[in-house]
Amino acid sequence: MITFKELGIDTDIVLALTELGFENPMPVQEKVIPLLLGPKTDIVALAQTGTGKTAAFGLPLIQQTDTGNHLPQALVLCPTRELCMQISGDLNDYAKYIEDLKVLPVYGGSSMEVQIKALKKGVQIVVATPGRLLDLIRRRAIKLGSVRTVLLDEADEMLNMGFLDSINDILSEVPADRNTLLFSATMPNEVAVIARNYMRSPVEITIGNRNSGAENIKHLYYTVHAKDKYTALKRIVDYCPSIYGIVFCRTRVDTQEIADKLIADGYNAEALHGDLSQAQRDSVMQKFRIRHLQLLVATDVAARGLDVDDLTHIINYTLPDDLGAYTHRSGRTGRAGKAGTSIAIINLKEKHLIKQIEKLIKKPFIAAKIPGGREICEKQLFNLIHKMENVELENSEIDTFLPSIYRKLEWLEKEDVIKRFVALEFNRFLDYYRNAKDINVNEEKQRDPSYREKNDRRESRREVTAFTRLSINLGKADGLYPNTLIELINGNSPGKRIRIGEITLGKNDGVFEVDSDYAKTLIAALNEAEFNNRPIQVDMASDQTRGQFSQQRTFGKKRNSKGFDEFQEGKVFKKGKSYEAKKEFSGRPGPFNKKKKKFKKNQ
Repeated sequence: MITFKELGIDTDIVLALTELGFENPMPVQEKVIPLLLGPKTDIVALAQTGTGKTAAFGLPLIQQTDTGNHLPQALVLCPTRELCMQISGDLNDYAKYIEDLKVLPVYGGSSMEVQIKALKKGVQIVVATPGRLLDLIRRRAIKLGSVRTVLLDEADEMLNMGFLDSINDILSEVPADRNTLLFSATMPNEVAVIARNYMRSPVEITIGNRNSGAENIKHLYYTVHAKDKYTALKRIVDYCPSIYGIVFCRTRVDTQEIADKLIADGYNAEALHGDLSQAQRDSVMQKFRIRHLQLLVATDVAARGLDVDDLTHIINYTLPDDLGAYTHRSGRTGRAGKAGTSIAIINLKEKHLIKQIEKLIKKPFIAAKIPGGREICEKQLFNLIHKMENVELENSEIDTFLPSIYRKLEWLEKEDVIKRFVALEFNRFLDYYRNAKDINVNEEKQRDPSYREKNDRRESRREVTAFTRLSINLGKADGLYPNTLIELINGNSPGKRIRIGEITLGKNDGVFEVDSDYAKTLIAALNEAEFNNRPIQVDMASDQTRGQFSQQRTFGKKRNSKGFDEFQEGKVFKKGKSYEAKKEFSGRPGPFNKKKKKFKKNQ
């Protein structure tokens, strides 16, 4: 097997690679590195996330940098700040033993003044998002006349995010005789246009099949009714006790809603989306990287640049609007040759989309069944036993308590001890799944017109929960947010999980909706409780408050006249429209989508 040294990489860089655990180059590195170290050649490389692209272009960039020249010599453009930070971090790791080589990440959400100071001190490699780089160019804080190599990483995603005009403006600032490299997971027409317009007879390198997904990823889909999607998600997670993955949703509101529900149900999860500040995003990602979180619920903006290894699962709670984005989602697992699983939870109306994705990734999906209660309990039970078998017993302090424990339990037989241990740890799962119904859709039945008609009538008779609106004396200034309020309600519920409707929280107070059958009981329970050492006061919302908050509601968050942020948790969107209608509304062209596009440009 070939080595990095045999590819022409210098000893200092090979030493850093060895310390990082890299022994032999991956296929994309074997093909790209010799070309970049040779005569000037433009390259289009098509490879999935996790195939070693950063080292493929990064090692030659580092080796060919003149450290005596303190002007920018290489420019790497990427779509998101997360990817920007990941690439710059990797390049610094590879250049550990290269003196005076400076790599600068340039992205929005961090201090521009700090970046300008670093540029004045001198940097040789700039890794940037298009929006922030353009800001620096317009301020004349950076000049690109000395750049010899430009690399567009995740080019297809930059185009999806609306960066084409920005890329054109940036490339107009770079010398025409530059070396241009383009790395992309897929090759849509827009990427091909960039190659034609800005590259000279590029060499195309393809790892795997063109536009296909990684070979070591298994693709599954589960078919359920739309109303059962969240239940299906929980069962999938429960059936995979060691899951470490990302749950993808289409919108920011869906992402926050699903994350809040998972947290309220006791799962180790958090949301990652564009409404979070950079500090919040960094905090969530840090917890996820060190596995303090088991599930990250994210929008597609988080599909890029997540420097996280060993993800076991990607779950598509909703399929992306652009089906090509499925490749990027699924590519977050199965990295560096490891196996991974990508799951899609769909309803019957989305079945044709699975066929379209199969054509895109050139791999078949496996139709799977949502596991039943008995299967889940068995999987969880044996996971518990496995953890018990492999627990470390190095703590000698335990030994001092063992004689007393043995005396306490000597009246029990070995079988009784095992049964009680299992029951103590496992009763919650057994109770929850004891009468769990089958939520899989029987596709043969669904194709029968008479069955569909009868099912539609049954759905139309389904009882709708009546909600009562309550007011609370605490708000965001007290640390109360939708997810913590949900936990507070469930923690003081009368022995049953209460259905929660819309939540609207302001700085110092708020209102929320709960199932009317439990409103009075919940008021009494919460008024006896405390939150962060503050007494809670809950009452029926007044007519004035009721009118204030029942005015027209808009998609996502809206600042109303009292300074409240509205959070749509329940099923009401506008009078006469359902929550599903709200999601359809979010996809229509209009002012909201224009704002969204503008936000992406500023990444």
